[in-house]
Amino acid sequence: MTTFHTYDAIGRSYSTQRQPDPRLAARLDVLIGCDSTVLNVGAGAGSYEPVGSRAVAVEPSPVMLGQRSPSAAPAVRAIAEALPFRARAFDVVLAILTVHHWTDQRRGLEECGRVARDRVVLVTWDPDADGFWLVRDYFPEILANDRQIFPSMKMLSAVLGPIEVHPFPIPGDCVDGFLGAYWQRPEAYLDEEVRAGISAFSLLESINPQLERLEHDLTSGNWERRNAELRHRADLDVGYRLVTAERRCAELPNERCS
Repeated sequence: MTTFHTYDAIGRSYSTQRQPDPRLAARLDVLIGCDSTVLNVGAGAGSYEPVGSRAVAVEPSPVMLGQRSPSAAPAVRAIAEALPFRARAFDVVLAILTVHHWTDQRRGLEECGRVARDRVVLVTWDPDADGFWLVRDYFPEILANDRQIFPSMKMLSAVLGPIEVHPFPIPGDCVDGFLGAYWQRPEAYLDEEVRAGISAFSLLESINPQLERLEHDLTSGNWERRNAELRHRADLDVGYRLVTAERRCAELPNERCS
């Protein structure tokens, strides 16, 4: 499983390749609410930290911490499995595309629930999803790996209590360079700088044959013939999910959540 030590090696371009997409940021702002105290767990270089909220970041990798802007939220070097905060210290705990990198996911989620007063908000990928053309046709090993390392919705519910799962279709011009961001721009996956911002590639022993096949299919028109309909879509559901767990509901099961 990927740990923060991996990010010391691969995370050096995250501040440029992993810029927050404004549409995802807007949806997160709604879920976080106004004037909330926020703990951003696995905060990386600072993407999606809410503006106007009192936020604190947790990040274990010194390479990632070193890329944070001077204007970013104050950061603590720590791991999700041992958050150095008292119970119910923050209104909202935020964890964006990070749970699959934790060494002990259950413990990390328990810690998120412990320090959250109102809710836990996660951005993750559903291992029951089919993925998209890149992992289906060229890198099935990424799909297999992701199904092993991403927590299931059932597991999230077992740890956090009742959850709401919101699909997040990815815009065709997504700004944030995670794995599924370039589903409508296949040429991007041939760019080494783009791949450097995607941790899934770092888990593979060999990628050159697959990249050569993708390049050949783009040049020959094979990719276009198989995926022509994607050029006309505004967005695509490739399995990313926004997950919320209301802590007030979990602690007061007989109370209705507002």
